[in-house]
Amino acid sequence: MAANITNKYVVFKLENEEYGIDILKVKEIKEMLRITRVPKSPSFVRGVVNLRGEVIPVIDLRKKFNLQSTNDSSSTRIVIVVVDEITVGLIIDTSSEVLEIDKELIEEPPATIASIDHSYIYGIGKVGERLIILLDASKIISMNA
Repeated sequence: MAANITNKYVVFKLENEEYGIDILKVKEIKEMLRITRVPKSPSFVRGVVNLRGEVIPVIDLRKKFNLQSTNDSSSTRIVIVVVDEITVGLIIDTSSEVLEIDKELIEEPPATIASIDHSYIYGIGKVGERLIILLDASKIISMNA
């Protein structure tokens, strides 16, 4: 009789949807930093930031997911993620909370999700009445888009 296995996710919003990234991939969440643009970078790469002496590329998740762009607000955050020793910042609308989601409550994403590229989605977590789109951080930071 195995105990229910839960994973913790950092949950944030883009537009009106809630997304989650495995907390083990999240290094920290920062308020907006000054971003330096990099010429000829992909359109979803906003630029780079200097985080305690380390230059980190920053991906605008709205652009990466083909969502409508908006101006940064006081609630805009950068989630610093680390995948396979690669550190990248992800711009989100607002960070929300850390949630534990039982593995039994995570379903495969439906093949017909139209709002973002299906390959970025790890699964859909059900928390009460909420549906959290769980993202695969390694696929998001891949520059193949």
